[in-house]
Amino acid sequence: MSAAAELEFSHQLHLGKVGLQCNVCHASVAGSDAATDNNLPQAQLCLVCHNGETAPKVDVAPLEDRTPAPRSFSFSHQQHLELGNVAAKLAEAIDNGAYLGPVPDIRAQLDAEGACVGCHRGMEQSTAVDASVDLPHMADCLVCHDQIDNPFTCETCHAPDFPIKPENHTREFIDAHSTGVLTAEQKLTCQPCHGRNFRCMGCH
Repeated sequence: MSAAAELEFSHQLHLGKVGLQCNVCHASVAGSDAATDNNLPQAQLCLVCHNGETAPKVDVAPLEDRTPAPRSFSFSHQQHLELGNVAAKLAEAIDNGAYLGPVPDIRAQLDAEGACVGCHRGMEQSTAVDASVDLPHMADCLVCHDQIDNPFTCETCHAPDFPIKPENHTREFIDAHSTGVLTAEQKLTCQPCHGRNFRCMGCH
């Protein structure tokens, strides 16, 4: 877990009430070409406002840790920001049934403006730092990268030495997904890795 997870921080407050834009705090994103880049704000940036006068002082010590976060995939913010807001493309894929994966609450979040929130959905409602939420789904990537022959080209994006197999893929998993234990909605989560028309013999 990143040391920054110890911070008490509300995106809802800073994006909404304060009215900041993402690139004010995450300025390094525009030139970031690796998923492991640490694009968190510099500690001194927070103190511009949190100086005890404009806003209450805060402990920014966790931001001093610039250790890169481990990532299982390759990604360039710089390259993708040049595309603009991809939200409309994702919304179109959902509306026409091309999106691979469940979409219970995604569609409603794709009407927000800004290139960042197209992928980092829900940030404007986030009231705590949690690295496990508000990240893009693999199904998002496959809307544009539709030539990926999953599951046979994982290493196109994923590091070969990084474990990407879900924890629930145990020896007993074949019983769960072949005997009706999994619901139709749960089976949709298989599509981003296995494709829409996968068959048992493709893996076994």
